[in-house]
Amino acid sequence: MAETFTNWSGSISFTPARRTAPSSAEEVAELVTAARGRGGTVRPVGSGHSSVPIFNTNDTLVSLENLAGVIEADSQSQQARVLPGTGLSDLGGQLAEHGLAMENLGDVDYQAIAGAIGTGTHGSGVRLGNLSSTMIGGRVINGLGEEVPFGVDAGEGEDHDLLRAAQVSLGSLGIFTSLTLRLEEAYELHRQNYITHIDWVLENLAELIEVNRSVDFYWYPRSDLAQVRMLNKPGEEPDLQPEGELKKDETGPNYEIIPNDRALHFEEMEYMLPLDTQLEAFKQVRERVKAKHRATVGWRVLVRTIAADHGLISNAETVYRQGAPTMTIALLQNNTLPYKAYFDDLEPLFRQFDGRPHWGKKHTLEAAELAPLYPGWERFQQIRQDMDPEGVFLNDYLRELFVETGE
Repeated sequence: MAETFTNWSGSISFTPARRTAPSSAEEVAELVTAARGRGGTVRPVGSGHSSVPIFNTNDTLVSLENLAGVIEADSQSQQARVLPGTGLSDLGGQLAEHGLAMENLGDVDYQAIAGAIGTGTHGSGVRLGNLSSTMIGGRVINGLGEEVPFGVDAGEGEDHDLLRAAQVSLGSLGIFTSLTLRLEEAYELHRQNYITHIDWVLENLAELIEVNRSVDFYWYPRSDLAQVRMLNKPGEEPDLQPEGELKKDETGPNYEIIPNDRALHFEEMEYMLPLDTQLEAFKQVRERVKAKHRATVGWRVLVRTIAADHGLISNAETVYRQGAPTMTIALLQNNTLPYKAYFDDLEPLFRQFDGRPHWGKKHTLEAAELAPLYPGWERFQQIRQDMDPEGVFLNDYLRELFVETGE
């Protein structure tokens, strides 16, 4: 038996029968073929940042740590092919060597690129998509042990159904062996963090969203203060500045400025909602937290925005949102404190506001509840079954997500 694997937050532990770290696509294909031959299963893992058991297996856990780095990059087309285990903390510097940069990044850079894309990781910005939307092609080992190109790697456009399925797939289509990313010319960002009262944010959010390249805010339940983080290219800062204390003011490469330091680990629930600059959902969350959870909630509530995209089961998928951007509300709780009662109490409220859960974070929804939320659900399931007809990449948790009871 391999050593016990524990995820980043510490809430998930399991012991696979074997853990392996292939160094080539051929080795990945051999592992999948062997598992299929014995009727076994395979689950890929990057950094283990997800707080739901998408990587759990009692068979073969495939680490992508030896499949890391930039294969090739083209500053003219602003595209690059990268290996799936490349850490986001390393990728920014590697792309910068080619004069390129990711369009956006998430709140942390602890993840590997394949895991970040596979779960729909996002940053903030009403005109900036999630990381998944920047994957325009790649190659994946399917459940038959075949390496299948998709998107631009298959000579197809960005409306290619296999690409749209792969953009957010939780590793259920197979194991990525390369990813082709749409990038931007390398750029710097000016980050300004302000501490202000939440009432100021409620009054000014619509303008903040419009005039900043990227803006988000944390609400601190115990003080009713908020931290507003504004990210803009130098020289493009808006006139609107929050009232209060300027806590941080720094400029540098995007990959150094966007991520936050996360020395303290936490549990998280995040729901994606239709963008509402009046923050009606947030106001109800705030009231509920103040009335019932203020004494036990040790951390923050985070609000961000995401542009619409075309992933079949992306939380910001454009058909479901009718082309409108998405707003996200995340509940964070120190991983040393109880979280379940808090999350369980707030989740029905998110659902009342037409919310969809983040695939890599805590939630309780299963297939029957998830299917109506995604216009592309049936098409995704068809592709998933074509790519993995024998369920080599399924585990118990993914069956709960993707297979309705009785099927």
